[in-house]
Amino acid sequence: MGDTSRGSEGEVRRGDRGERVTEWADSRLGVYGAVRARARRAFPDHWSFLLGEICLYSFVVIVVTGVYLTLYFHPSMNQVEYHGSYVPLQGRMVSEAFDSTMHISFDVRGGLLIRQAHHWAALVFVAALLTHMMRVFFTGAFRKPRELNWVLGFLLLVLAMFGGLTGYDLPDDLLSGTGLAVVNGTILSVPIVGTYLSMFLFGGEFPGNDLVARFNTIHVLLIPALMVGLLAAHLILALRHRHTQYPGPGRTERNVVGLPLKVYAVKSAGYFFLVTGCILVMAAVAQINPVWLYGPYRADQVSAGSQPDWYMGVADGLLRVMPGWEVAFRGHTLALDNLMPLLVGVGLFLALGLYPFLEAWVTDDDRDHHILDRPRNRPVRTALGVAWISFYLVALIGAANDIIATHFEVSVESVTWAVRIGLFVVPGTAFAITKRVALGLQREDRDQVLHGRETGIIKRLPDGEFIEVHAPLGPERLHVLTQHEQYRPIGPGPSDGAGGPRSGRGVARRLRARLSRDFYGGDAQIAKPTEAEYKEITGGH
Repeated sequence: MGDTSRGSEGEVRRGDRGERVTEWADSRLGVYGAVRARARRAFPDHWSFLLGEICLYSFVVIVVTGVYLTLYFHPSMNQVEYHGSYVPLQGRMVSEAFDSTMHISFDVRGGLLIRQAHHWAALVFVAALLTHMMRVFFTGAFRKPRELNWVLGFLLLVLAMFGGLTGYDLPDDLLSGTGLAVVNGTILSVPIVGTYLSMFLFGGEFPGNDLVARFNTIHVLLIPALMVGLLAAHLILALRHRHTQYPGPGRTERNVVGLPLKVYAVKSAGYFFLVTGCILVMAAVAQINPVWLYGPYRADQVSAGSQPDWYMGVADGLLRVMPGWEVAFRGHTLALDNLMPLLVGVGLFLALGLYPFLEAWVTDDDRDHHILDRPRNRPVRTALGVAWISFYLVALIGAANDIIATHFEVSVESVTWAVRIGLFVVPGTAFAITKRVALGLQREDRDQVLHGRETGIIKRLPDGEFIEVHAPLGPERLHVLTQHEQYRPIGPGPSDGAGGPRSGRGVARRLRARLSRDFYGGDAQIAKPTEAEYKEITGGH
């Protein structure tokens, strides 16, 4: 009994010390109160929200594998003789960067697996990030108060692309060197400052001697630090504004229907291991970037069939299909064949990043939005998104014009011209088709609300006519089909307090009114049934 009492007293003392430490930390950091307040929040349970988690978890894999690779990689372009395990390259002069990459791939235990996992995780991260942004775009999750979160996500996408580019060039192999030659040509095409930028980046004439060291600093230190900061800010704002949710019964702008934090945390932890496992399986069974097949970079050689990673394919595709135009002016040559693709690519992504502010200006809507849109209810926005994706995909096809030509036994000129035409025709066609499909789905929703759903049961009337029996919709389905708000086009006149333009005169005011009609005019949306129409058709039921 005496021993038990002493043991109990010791446990109490240890408990008291733990409480005192917790109180000390909470009084200075306020962590407990903040966590307790957040722990009472609900998290919507929808599969599309997992896209953001894939981004976060693949980024964790990138960081962990990147730390491991950093321990063995030597970011130097000094020439050494290769004496590694790969026999075909023994005795060749290679850079220390290439030599260390080969050492990781063939001599470090698990090195090839980690290196390929790092590369695959980067591809998955950018793919999940872009897909997540498309989900946010099509559902209108970027609206107030989440415009800044959209900007943070857009900056993350841009940083991820440049992070992948700098990492892709670190091994100093022939494939990455070929890509760097393209990058150098694009930089040189920038008027006035292009030459200075190239000299600064490469430490002299291309390829220089400092590129790998500089890219390593950018890839390992600068870009990850910025991305961690953006991710932290993104998550903080997401908690601050609470989660968006899809429309449904009981879901309003003031509540969130979903899972409690404890259940969500357990599912999220399991999902982390699932994402990590999938990336490692991909790294184990799917070879990627086999630098030993390309060999070390030499300025007098070019790797045949060279394509960048998919997220940079749009830039490479635009470069490949651009005609070799040049403009000479007062002794200076403007290389449009490199400059124009650069401007188009930058404009393409800037349009994506600035779209939320354009829509806010057109709608003149300053309210907070926490309920997501169904894409069909915003036909113009959905059509613009599909057109953007189609332009991206056509340019991506252009990046593989030589591979397509050899595999399908057609001329590379034919593929190039098909892509050139497609860049102008496909986005417009995709826009028109998507808009018509969205309007058709709106008409179907309207018919379902007024007449009910089709049952497949055919009934013969006394006069001999055959009709299909329709069943009335339940309240839950009716809510989903009718809860959305439809904007009215704003006029070009001054604000009258009912949705008119608050500022702007002349051209800007007329442009705003024109865009508003294009977005929400009579040919851009189908009027949803009014309460009077519903009661008239259904007999008041």
